[in-house]
Amino acid sequence: MDNPATLLRVLVRQRHWRYRDFVTAFERAAVQAGVQGMSVSEAQFRRWTSGRIKTMPGPDTCRALEQLFGMDAAALFGPPPTLSTSASVTPTAYDLESEIAMTARDAADEAGAAAAQSVSDTTIDQLRDDALSLARSYGAASAFEVFRRARVLRSEAEHQRGLTKVPVQQQDLLIVAGQACALLSTAAFDLGALDDSARLARSAALYGEMARFDPLRAYATGSLAICAYFTGRPSEAVRHARTALAYAGLGDTARRRLLSIEARAHGHLGDRERATRALVASTRQDSGERDALHDDVGGEFAFNEERLLMSNGTTALLVGDGAGAEVTAQRALDLVASRPPARQSVAVRGKAAADLAAAQVLRGDLDAAAATLEMVWVIPAEQRVAGLLERTGGLRRGLTASAFRGTRVAVSLGEQIEEFGRLSAPRQLGTASGLLAIEP
Repeated sequence: MDNPATLLRVLVRQRHWRYRDFVTAFERAAVQAGVQGMSVSEAQFRRWTSGRIKTMPGPDTCRALEQLFGMDAAALFGPPPTLSTSASVTPTAYDLESEIAMTARDAADEAGAAAAQSVSDTTIDQLRDDALSLARSYGAASAFEVFRRARVLRSEAEHQRGLTKVPVQQQDLLIVAGQACALLSTAAFDLGALDDSARLARSAALYGEMARFDPLRAYATGSLAICAYFTGRPSEAVRHARTALAYAGLGDTARRRLLSIEARAHGHLGDRERATRALVASTRQDSGERDALHDDVGGEFAFNEERLLMSNGTTALLVGDGAGAEVTAQRALDLVASRPPARQSVAVRGKAAADLAAAQVLRGDLDAAAATLEMVWVIPAEQRVAGLLERTGGLRRGLTASAFRGTRVAVSLGEQIEEFGRLSAPRQLGTASGLLAIEP
């Protein structure tokens, strides 16, 4: 049993299991083997997989392991068979990348365990930088890719949080995990999974509450408001927006976003007076105050001028102000175009262009709408997100007005809108069930 290489380690590596994956499978196998309440510590797991044991585990543990792997426990703790003699282990291609990644994780975990229940500040700094990078690159990546990366980030932050008892490190890791959860919510929303987006937003708000970090609570509660009015509950959206505005420590950017969300919610209610009041207030947040999320991290958490204009243009359409919507949407497009190419948001350009086209349809200029929509058709399928599909869906309904019935341009645009949506990421990935509430 002194041999450092064991068959158990080979099997664990073939499955790409980390400790938390192994213990879940082990506990399930123990129950199936008739052993109740059996688990295994992380330290024991590492001794098993490194060969650092001198006697076999107890009978119940062996029964659980045999149930899990379908072979004798003595063989699991012995050396792995050679390829020439092995009949029970299927050889797999050597995956250097996975080997390096597992070795790096093992080294980090074991070093952390030796550091008196704390983690390296360098580790936390890296996770914080990862969250910042992901937030700032959101506009250039697909929602699916953001979701994948944010899920890994949240999991790693939680893993590190389990290794430390230092309060300030716990708080820092809660904030990182909460930021990742907020980005997961936004990505799920963009993919059309609105119920899951709301669930993730609530989790992000809870992280903010546990960390005593109100800017994260405000951002997540604003996301809940967006989910509410997209699923036909605008009154609830107003309540969420006002709750978020009451949190302490918010900067101008945070309040600008929340007031814009409130304006949209009033627009969905058809309350032009309150929508206009909130819309105007959103443009007058100029106290110079900042916060550590919306301003210092920024990126997807920010709410710059073009996003404000784009959102307020949509509100103008909701309350029937076609002329105001046209002016506001055009200003948003002009501002996007004035940015350096690397900072031009595809999402803002697409949504503002769709709103501008809708305003042009309202005044009966289908040719102008067709020209504007050229900016929409070129958006890659993976970046055709829920907010954009909602706008093109509304435009599609506008084209069915009696004044346009049977006209060549209206029919052609309607067909293009349908094809645009069919090829979108939510449709192709099968996550678009939540869009049924916001599309015709």
